[in-house]
Amino acid sequence: MKTAESAFEQDRKRGFTRRKAIVSLVVLLVLGGGGWYYWQSTRTVEAQDQPLIATVEVGDIENTITAAGSLQPFEFVDVGAQVSGQLQKLHVEVGDIVEEGQLLAEIDARVQEARVEASRASIEALEAQIEARRASLELARSNAARQERLMAADATSQLEYDNAITNLASAQSSLIQLEKQIQQSRASLESDETQLEFSRIYAPSAGTVVSIEMNEGRTLNATQQAPTILRIADLNTMTVETEISEADIGSIKKGMQVYFTTLGGGSRRWYSQLRQILPTPVIENNVVLYTGLFDVDNADASLLSDMTAQVYFITSAARNVITVPLGALTFKDQAPGQPAPGTMAARPPNGGGFAGGGQGGGFPEGMSQEQRDRIRQRMASGQGFGGGQGSFNNGGSAGRQPGAGAAQTRRLATVRVVKGEGVYEEREVMVGVTSRIAAEVVSGLEAGEQVVAGIIQANANGANRQQTNRQPGIRVMGGFR
Repeated sequence: MKTAESAFEQDRKRGFTRRKAIVSLVVLLVLGGGGWYYWQSTRTVEAQDQPLIATVEVGDIENTITAAGSLQPFEFVDVGAQVSGQLQKLHVEVGDIVEEGQLLAEIDARVQEARVEASRASIEALEAQIEARRASLELARSNAARQERLMAADATSQLEYDNAITNLASAQSSLIQLEKQIQQSRASLESDETQLEFSRIYAPSAGTVVSIEMNEGRTLNATQQAPTILRIADLNTMTVETEISEADIGSIKKGMQVYFTTLGGGSRRWYSQLRQILPTPVIENNVVLYTGLFDVDNADASLLSDMTAQVYFITSAARNVITVPLGALTFKDQAPGQPAPGTMAARPPNGGGFAGGGQGGGFPEGMSQEQRDRIRQRMASGQGFGGGQGSFNNGGSAGRQPGAGAAQTRRLATVRVVKGEGVYEEREVMVGVTSRIAAEVVSGLEAGEQVVAGIIQANANGANRQQTNRQPGIRVMGGFR
């Protein structure tokens, strides 16, 4: 009995010791993990900020003013009715393409037909009377001649002679009056026939039926004004009516380049030039809006009436030029009362270089001799700096937009060029057209070179790091952000 109790007591002690060891091990693991986490969270890791490297590329730069607009046909005509009556038949539907002179609609013409028949009958009656009037005229002329012979022979009285002359004049007047009545009746017949023709409506011009205002069976009242039946428009050319805000109207001029997109057109752009700015504004909710008009070819019929257009007026642009992020540039300070460094002053007679540079002076330090000679040649020929004047829509030929990035907008700036791992070169460049994110480099850089466009903060979290990368142009010691 004692032996069994002793064995049970030993087993119980061994189980307690095993559980105690497991609990101790768990406590040690928890304490060790907490200590390691605390050590990791409190230790200082020394890391350095990394430069944000960007590659110099060839691309396009443009600055635009946006506005909303709508599409309308360049030419359209409202076809109406000139006679009253019931619209009996429509021969076209919306979307039909019609030719000039094609029958469009018919109006009940029974009233007009009756008037034409009445006018014709009246003319026939008058024409039947004219033969009797002519016979009466011949009789009066014969009596007058006979009385004149008798009067010469003193064989008749003065009264008989005077009556014969009077009857002759009356017969002549009666014939003339009847002839004028016939002319009047014929004019009335032409009017009635014209009214009868108006009951059949023909297309005044070729185009597309864009709307139908009246349906068959409706009574038209054309007494005071012509009711519109349908509209025919020429959709080969469309006009964009855009609303320009009062704040932007000063920057928009007639003839400037413009393009627009539509909601259903995807990324397609339609290009044109501003044709007109209407002088009278439209005021909506105390907002002053001016209407700008420009036309665009629609040979493929992809544009329809009343489409919504997002319009972009190009204030400055450069196509197929060397570009860098704006954050990679630091512009030279401008002295008070002096032109901005790098801008062009009046060209000297000897074809001198940049403003203040004299013959060959004022060029950026990183510019090759070949580039300097090419710039001098262009200045001597009056071409300025930026390549040839390329076509607005060429999309690939080298050159500058006509009128975009004019010489007076050029400025000198500095940029850090990556020469190797951790090796940078401070270089001066000539900058042309700039936008909010990029700038055109006229000289000083070549495509494919790498520049420092900012810094990536080592201790910033993911969100702040992204914001740092997206905020160019912030100057830091030894570099740029």
